[in-house]
Amino acid sequence: MDILDTSKRRELGEFVRAQRERLSPAALGLAPGPRRRTPGLRREELAQLSGVSVTWYTWIEQGRDVSISPGALARLAVALRLSAAERAYLFELAGKRDPDEAAAGDDAPVPAALDALVRGVPYPAYLLDRTWNALAWNAAAARLFTGWLDHAGDRNQLRYLFLNPAAQALIPDWAERARRVVAEFRVDYSHHLNDPAMRALVADVSQCSPLFANLWHAHAVTARAGGERAFQHPADGPLRYEQLTFALAGHTDVKLVTLVPIGVPAGVPAG
Repeated sequence: MDILDTSKRRELGEFVRAQRERLSPAALGLAPGPRRRTPGLRREELAQLSGVSVTWYTWIEQGRDVSISPGALARLAVALRLSAAERAYLFELAGKRDPDEAAAGDDAPVPAALDALVRGVPYPAYLLDRTWNALAWNAAAARLFTGWLDHAGDRNQLRYLFLNPAAQALIPDWAERARRVVAEFRVDYSHHLNDPAMRALVADVSQCSPLFANLWHAHAVTARAGGERAFQHPADGPLRYEQLTFALAGHTDVKLVTLVPIGVPAGVPAG
């Protein structure tokens, strides 16, 4: 076991112990007892509330190398009354995927201020949700993405890219971009393997696009990255942008994508 793993086990043990000690027995309906010498819950009490053995839990606090299942971690998180951020930290330290990740807070409404921010950006900008549906976009994005954001209809980026002929006409390197997009989406998909909406989207696009189906079954994976993006706009001609993507704090499944025109001097808006 390397130093990093040892450090994570130690941090995990210290974290759960600190959370256990901050819990009030009275708040959980437990009698304080005449011999309670330590703050918070006893290990035995937390183990019982979590449905795990006292020995297993004790080894976790001690930083020992033990097998930890996602289900046991989930029960421990509930017993410790962890917040969404604390729960995510617990699973990160344990190196496990939260089985209830979809319910961990990312479905909360996007703040109205963010919608206003997107619409106020002078360059093309849009928000994507977990399944890559556009949540909000500005006028510049609507003008750029003909057939997607410029009129009412399906707002899913994957369906637009693979099922709408306008996308192929707009994107000169469409085949290469298509391969990369599928590899990027697979990373997001891996975070929500049991999400019915994710599965339905993949099944739908796979049925309608043989190319998508082939690319999906290739299991290529790549991190979402920025870089130059070229377009051949039907009205504005050839365009080049630098793409930047940001994750929204508290809404990790929401992406803010901006396209900054290449060659525009700093402080000078496009258009």
